Amino acid sequence: MQVLTVATTPFSDQKPGTSGLRKRVPAFQQPNYLENFVQSIFDTIAAPSGATLVLGGDGRYYNREAIQIILKMAAANGFGRVLVGQGGILSTPAASCVIRKYGTYGGIILSASHNPGGPDGDFGIKYNGSNGGPATEAVTEAIFAKSKSITGYRILDAADVALDELGETALGAMTVQVIDSVADYAELMESLFDFGAIRELLSGGFRIKFDAMHAVTGPYAREILVTRLGAPADSVMNAVPLPDFGNGHPDPNLTYAHELVEIVYGKDAPDFGAASDGDGDRNMILGKGFFVNPSDSLALIAANAKLAPGYRQGLAGIARSMPTSEAADRVAQALGIPCYETPTGWKFFGNLMDAGKVTLCGEESFGTGSDHVREKDGLWAVLFWLNILASRRQSVEAIVREHWAKYGRNVYSRHDYEGIPSDAANGVMKLLKDSFESLKGAQFGHLQVKLCDDFSYTDPVDGSVSTGQGIRILFVDGSRIVFRLSGTGTEGATLRIYLENYEPDVSKHHLDAQEALATLIGIALKISELRLRTGRDAPTVIT
Repeated sequence: MQVLTVATTPFSDQKPGTSGLRKRVPAFQQPNYLENFVQSIFDTIAAPSGATLVLGGDGRYYNREAIQIILKMAAANGFGRVLVGQGGILSTPAASCVIRKYGTYGGIILSASHNPGGPDGDFGIKYNGSNGGPATEAVTEAIFAKSKSITGYRILDAADVALDELGETALGAMTVQVIDSVADYAELMESLFDFGAIRELLSGGFRIKFDAMHAVTGPYAREILVTRLGAPADSVMNAVPLPDFGNGHPDPNLTYAHELVEIVYGKDAPDFGAASDGDGDRNMILGKGFFVNPSDSLALIAANAKLAPGYRQGLAGIARSMPTSEAADRVAQALGIPCYETPTGWKFFGNLMDAGKVTLCGEESFGTGSDHVREKDGLWAVLFWLNILASRRQSVEAIVREHWAKYGRNVYSRHDYEGIPSDAANGVMKLLKDSFESLKGAQFGHLQVKLCDDFSYTDPVDGSVSTGQGIRILFVDGSRIVFRLSGTGTEGATLRIYLENYEPDVSKHHLDAQEALATLIGIALKISELRLRTGRDAPTVIT
């Protein structure tokens, strides 16, 4: 075996976003494309000789091929050991768990999250630091800068490594250790939640249905929900990870998880339904014929946190992304703890968790988590809900409505316009920014605009400043409209509109969210000229 130094030229479009580098599979299959970015990571993080790295992905198309390339490059770049998930599989939260448990230098995660897979689908790669969380903005910017100037990469000339059998293999001077993808994560979950109480709930006739969406959480759900908690085998559906996710879109929302939704809203529905996404970091929670908004889910978990053994000591604080509803703020106020409002992106929560300022955190985009790892965690949220249900012995809907009666309801919805031309999306955002002065104080029926701005954030831990994080239209009565361009897609642009109205009147809590938010929806469409500028008559997804 010998180390090869391969001459290359940089690619100008290898700019990582908040979730790493995401492109279509054919982009990654270009000669030297993946190699350039991996070498840029290794050059930037400057790991000491003999360091340990974690490696795994969500099993999407090109996952195995990419892992073989990265292993050979890690060996050529002086790593001493790589812990790789069996079959190349590691959910994003499980990878964070392994990084933290074994104190590795960090890890490389292969995923495009909830985006579709397959030969023409999406692929992604990101580096997580030694705290288990996504690399900081400073690191991602340094990786990007390096990728623009790279002239060569190092790779070991060696045969592929067997990934399906547990154990160790020598790859040059480096050891590749294939680990059980699920065991460390399952052990962590068992330390946080009352598995005995959940087993008792499930053995008493309480029925659940978990949709793994042919993505990474299938093996995790089978081991935890079926093997360890005793749920019937058919409680987990679509449990085999497939490279193309069964030709589906592994995004756990009411639109893309329609198969689960039809079951939970149909005849003989289970008592509890849940789904997770491509890489296992997102979750959707459902009761019998009842959808739990992700913003409400964060607030409810916070309000009931002490029911779970791992959180009986209470919460240090809560953090939520700016577009997420203020429901969690109301719980934090009642508990006498801080609630931080951050930009979208889990790395902002990581700083707060590392500093001991928050225990729970969440985003409206179906991401919830805590300081047990440094990523959002889909199955963790599902288990937290099952722990709450096992303790309270009420239905999902009853628990949510009781919460609204106590704290008031933050009526909330997100409208996604996916795959629209980037020029049109940017035009909408520019129009809104140019309208700030004319909108301030404007009256729309009974609603008066209080403030318009482009959200910025100063990190209370390291003092870093993040600007341009989303346009906010704030009203005097506390209602909000937020516009934001998403960075998770690979083609066109996704424009998201977030709408929120606080309703303390219990007699109005039965209203459908779209009905209750109709006035705000009309204002948002008017001031953005969205239909005129994009040609879209309706959102792609409403949650």
